Amino acid sequence: MPLPDHPLLTGPRRRRTLSAVTSVLALAALLAALLPVLTARGTAGSRTADGVLTVATWNMCGVRRWNCAETGDAAAKRRAVERLAGEGADVVLLQEACAADAESVRDALGGTWRLAFRPYSWREASGRSRTEGCDGRGQGAAGLALLSAHPLSAVRSVPSRQPVAGLGRGILCATVEVVEVRVCNAHLSLPGSDRAHPGREYRDDQLRALTGAVAGRRTVFGGDFNLRPPGVRNASGRVWPDSAYRVFRECDQDFAADRSGRPTHESGHKLDYLFTGLPREGCVVRDTGVSDHRALLLRVDTG
Repeated sequence: MPLPDHPLLTGPRRRRTLSAVTSVLALAALLAALLPVLTARGTAGSRTADGVLTVATWNMCGVRRWNCAETGDAAAKRRAVERLAGEGADVVLLQEACAADAESVRDALGGTWRLAFRPYSWREASGRSRTEGCDGRGQGAAGLALLSAHPLSAVRSVPSRQPVAGLGRGILCATVEVVEVRVCNAHLSLPGSDRAHPGREYRDDQLRALTGAVAGRRTVFGGDFNLRPPGVRNASGRVWPDSAYRVFRECDQDFAADRSGRPTHESGHKLDYLFTGLPREGCVVRDTGVSDHRALLLRVDTG
């Protein structure tokens, strides 16, 4: 079941002791199944004074049991996000993040950085759901994280069709107030991820929900779509909505009819995307060295 769209908001706060962190994470585990979380530090900065917004997306492979045990520890992944911010990223969309790691990254970035988090869920065949946890004590929930160097508003989990039984991922959106740009982070379902209906396709419905949530042109949306670009060699190409490459343009889309893009996964396929309705200023594919996914960075002119 999708999570409701009522975020828990908190203001600036100081660094906490380890015991306080443990207490907060315990409380977060109870709230995670119902609420995305937004935390904040400081006041708005001036990183977008030139009208350019840089958005990055990265599946950080933070859940070790999901074939990520050999991709580096939490500290290495934190440093990788810091490098993305150092390259100019004002907003970072993370998939397969642990709540504790996302908090650690936000604290390391410091200053004005905000964090919104949406946990994944696991649904039993009986219909009973629970928050999907990370490996290791104190790591909290696994889920989507949205980091921003500027204040966020209208933080929402977008309802989308999810497996009847199995892992539910999701869509998390927020508005970057300083430039009035809507950003959305999505992690789509893998084929066969529904334990009750292994042959059922969910990515088409999830993409429709995602594009429907960003009807305006002042948006950047993307994430890990677990899907190759549309084309004659992609049997799953039919799940793509027409608007994806026509109404919007993808980070690595060279011209209107282009449906390619550089690989973003160790398999040699492009699985990660950033779309926008704003003028694009540049697209970078970055190998962080600590994930099976590469990061994408998209610069847009916000006018």
